[in-house]
Amino acid sequence: MNILIVGCGKVGSELAATLSREGHSVTIVDANEAAFEKLPPDYSGYCTVGIPIDRDVLREAGIENCDALAAVSPDDNTNIMVCQVAKEYFDVENIVARIYDPRRENVFAHFGLRTICPTNLTVETVKNLLIEEPNRQVVIGQSTVSFHTVPVSRKMIGMLVSELNLGEGKSPFAVCHEDGTMTMAAYQPITIRAGDSLVVAAVVD
Repeated sequence: MNILIVGCGKVGSELAATLSREGHSVTIVDANEAAFEKLPPDYSGYCTVGIPIDRDVLREAGIENCDALAAVSPDDNTNIMVCQVAKEYFDVENIVARIYDPRRENVFAHFGLRTICPTNLTVETVKNLLIEEPNRQVVIGQSTVSFHTVPVSRKMIGMLVSELNLGEGKSPFAVCHEDGTMTMAAYQPITIRAGDSLVVAAVVD
């Protein structure tokens, strides 16, 4: 397949290298030429420098002959715009956009764009591990992280999660509520309520 990748970050460079090793014809686009230094020495595809929402840049990268496009830059808006341009102007049907903000994933899905939200994927994976196999260790990136749930103590009720001191090397990952929902600790101020449980994360190595 002829595959066009937008964004040469950690995901884009690894995706390009993997597809290239599997024999696909790959071109990767990034506005920053230095980003291509992330590509491994055995990458055999092409690199195009330029603003990826520019149609001329996409033409130079071979979009008119590509079979699939993956927009995995760090910017949600760029990824969505690239996919819309690819679909509306170049009739590329096989497109995927990475979306960091989980609140926007469903919105863009209504436009017929396939999206992947790493935040939602991580939450779902960790939640399943916590429910099915509590106190499980998970490898995230290059670190092993231990997750376990603990009930909140009486003195924690009414406190903000950000105010908690859980001990060295430990941090609150999420709060599980009595109704079965879970709120990620990093996204908003969370006041601890009676009946809540804390999901605590600790880097093992």
